[in-house]
Amino acid sequence: MSDAHLTERSLAGGREPVELTEEPIQLSTRDSGGDPDEQSAGWSRRRKIGWTVALVVGLAGAGVLGVGGWRIAQQKDTQLTSPEQVAGLTRDDSERAKSTADYLRSGLAADIELDRSFGTVYRDPADDKRSVLVFGGTTLLWQPERDLDSLFRLMSDETGAVSGLREVPAGDLGGVMKCGNTSGEGGDFAVCGWADHGSVVMAMFPGRSVDDAGGLLRNLRADMQSRG
Repeated sequence: MSDAHLTERSLAGGREPVELTEEPIQLSTRDSGGDPDEQSAGWSRRRKIGWTVALVVGLAGAGVLGVGGWRIAQQKDTQLTSPEQVAGLTRDDSERAKSTADYLRSGLAADIELDRSFGTVYRDPADDKRSVLVFGGTTLLWQPERDLDSLFRLMSDETGAVSGLREVPAGDLGGVMKCGNTSGEGGDFAVCGWADHGSVVMAMFPGRSVDDAGGLLRNLRADMQSRG
């Protein structure tokens, strides 16, 4: 037996020895990495789609904020007055009427912090039993409908549940207006209110239906409310 070192022996069959290098051995003929240019293009398309979606969503959100901001700016500077004559009614300046109006105004101001508040009783010349009690005030309201709903809940606590509450047309001044029915010492009566980003007002209409009360409140509002 030859004592020559194993590495000095010739390989059977005359095959060339396998040269080992530091490069990794590829076990598959598939290209695992793919073409770098194609991979880069794929990621680039994904980024473009992602940015496009983000831009569309952002523009939609900006549009909503823009409309909401414009509406707030338009409605926030509101003034309310109590004319002597309005919508065919006459302001009742008697002490009893003033006391009633002030009581309602105070209850409203305790629930919502207002910059200015008022309360007025308007007498119907055709029927004293159909006098209208109006009370409310002005302030910046971020969520007018929420604040109006809270006043209807307050009304329910004071007079009994307001039933059949529904939204009615608010008219040219916008915002939200709702009406329902409740009851008091004098029997059932309609109660309506409006709210926008600058004002919130409630009114009680003894002896009138909800439809009549809603129409009358729109007329009252048109003469009582103005914007600076």
